[in-house]
Amino acid sequence: MTPASEQEKRWVSIVIPAYNAADFIRRAMDSVLAQTWPYREIIVVNDGSTDDTLRELATYRDEIRIIDKPNSGLPAARNSGIRAATGEYIAFLDADDRWLPEKLTRQVETLEADPDIGFCSTVTLVEDPQGSPNGEWPCPRSKESLLKTLFLQNGAIPGSGSGVMVRRELFQQVGLFDPTLRSLEDIDMWMRLAAVSRYVCIDEALTIIVKHPDSMSRNLDTMRASALQVMKKNRELLPQADRGGLWRAGYANVMADYAKWEYRSGQRVKAIAHLVNALGHSPIRRGRMLAGLLLAMALGRTL
Repeated sequence: MTPASEQEKRWVSIVIPAYNAADFIRRAMDSVLAQTWPYREIIVVNDGSTDDTLRELATYRDEIRIIDKPNSGLPAARNSGIRAATGEYIAFLDADDRWLPEKLTRQVETLEADPDIGFCSTVTLVEDPQGSPNGEWPCPRSKESLLKTLFLQNGAIPGSGSGVMVRRELFQQVGLFDPTLRSLEDIDMWMRLAAVSRYVCIDEALTIIVKHPDSMSRNLDTMRASALQVMKKNRELLPQADRGGLWRAGYANVMADYAKWEYRSGQRVKAIAHLVNALGHSPIRRGRMLAGLLLAMALGRTL
């Protein structure tokens, strides 16, 4: 472990992409400034906001760096922050989420304890836009490696784009966020990181994210297409023996997850078609689960 005198000098670069975030950026900023870890730089990437985001940030100008750029999407905004970062570690925070005060301290301690750990996150509390509790996002409990787990369960890393801290040097090895992805660019990145480094989840609720229920229904097609693109582009990261059955099982899981959301939003025919597609990919490993979902949808049951 790094001696305390050296550990205390580790700097964290905090990257906050912001697009039309005037209504909530102050809450995110205040949670960062309340962190017990003092060695930090705060980089806010204003991604072409057309509201009062910059005006809201003016209060913090002595404590943050602002990158003001034309709108080009979340992956590109995060990449601008990474390129500007100077800290040993990079922590990401979406502008509508926030952290509890010990979050950065606990993550730095985790990464400092073992140089083989390349990235980490924390248990995450989920809220609705009104601030009411909406469950907890726990640490992954799978017996598989994280890489395999991410293929079988895309959302395995709690907090995702607001919970993860990464060693900055790893981006030189795996590259930056993929700007061609319209969604799930964070899952794509975690897969690439998991292929080259270890991950640890801190079993403390230190991250808080806001879940917007209407966002899922509006973006189902985009999210499903991006999820399948991520599954296909990263298939070769898996060990050779897992690029067949395990990968097809993961593909079927993705199709089933989005089929359930489609069904709940009233798109019954589309949902059933996607379940049939999933069944064709993994009839043995996922056959029973998919058949059960097909029957439930055919009978109009609540899922």
